[in-house]
Amino acid sequence: MSRICIVGAGFSGAVLARTLAEAGHRVLVLDERPHVAGNCHTERDPPTGIMVHRYGPHIFHTRHVRVWDYVNRFATMMPYVNRVKATVGGRVYSLPINLHTINQFFGTALRPAEARDFLAGKRRHDIAQPASFEEQALAMVGPELYHAFFRGYTRKQWGIDPRDLPASILKRLPMRFSYDDNYFSDPFQALPRHGYTALVAAILDAPGVELRLGCRFEELAEPFRHVFYSGPIDRYFGCRLGRLRYRTLDFEAFRTSGDYQGTAVMNYCDEAVPYTRISEAKHFAPWEAGQFADTICHREYSRECLAADTPYYPVRLVHDQATLADYVALARQTEGVSFVGRLGTYRYLDMDATIHEALAAGEAAVRMLAEGARLPAFFVDPLG
Repeated sequence: MSRICIVGAGFSGAVLARTLAEAGHRVLVLDERPHVAGNCHTERDPPTGIMVHRYGPHIFHTRHVRVWDYVNRFATMMPYVNRVKATVGGRVYSLPINLHTINQFFGTALRPAEARDFLAGKRRHDIAQPASFEEQALAMVGPELYHAFFRGYTRKQWGIDPRDLPASILKRLPMRFSYDDNYFSDPFQALPRHGYTALVAAILDAPGVELRLGCRFEELAEPFRHVFYSGPIDRYFGCRLGRLRYRTLDFEAFRTSGDYQGTAVMNYCDEAVPYTRISEAKHFAPWEAGQFADTICHREYSRECLAADTPYYPVRLVHDQATLADYVALARQTEGVSFVGRLGTYRYLDMDATIHEALAAGEAAVRMLAEGARLPAFFVDPLG
């Protein structure tokens, strides 16, 4: 029972495996998919040769110097600025909402201070404490921008009326009174030159780490010193307390010659358009510009996640939070397993946060194993 088992070969599992292996532990990493990197998996599209994000676009961004230094150990990170566009009512705008978006949408030529005053007159000032996504939007940008950019897109993305979604979802989105159209504000923004799969494979390439793909945890008979589980927490327990809800994504690929949309991501905010966005893969690698005569794009559709689907976004409404609390209590009574990562803790996590938490969990686990202490069910509070 000297080996440690890590279920899932995404960023959580890979970073944990590397940390434990570098401390002298023998580790088995398994994943039921035929590849590493989880939903960040990248590969070359055979007909075009273009690097494709198979489970949707992933842009690496962080303000954690330690995380930035860590990924640079294993990959050449190429500077990349995510500039998202949006089609609304047959016109194209820049996202996140910025001074250009405001002036273009309202047909104005406002300066920053003028735009602040202008939007102040649009906002709902009678909503002191927004309780829903819709109230947060109305208090933040007013009804015109809300209905144009947020309402339809949100209904498509979540399958839920914005009046029933928490305000916290919108609070994550920036709004700027400048012409800065960089979607993120973190100081480090990049993409791995050779894709995320090569990056994760390099992290896993360490003495003491065995990687087993196309293998389900339920199939194993080997006893382990401890298990780190980065799959869905409800699945570990056979969904005995009910299924946690996720949204999943379907991708419709199409190829054409030349350049289809001139940008990496185009959101479609009108509810009448069934897909949420179109991504054009070759624009995620500007350092390869001019190498490809053809292009590949993906229309992205969001829907409820069924049992056989790939889970993407935890819903985390009141009922889901209650079900999660039941699973957390059950996990804390279960010895020999720790739940980690996006699925194991049922939280939305960016890649940098996933790596940051996995590094901290791995280091804590190394100390506790050396002391003979019992490892916790969670290294972060999923309910926090």
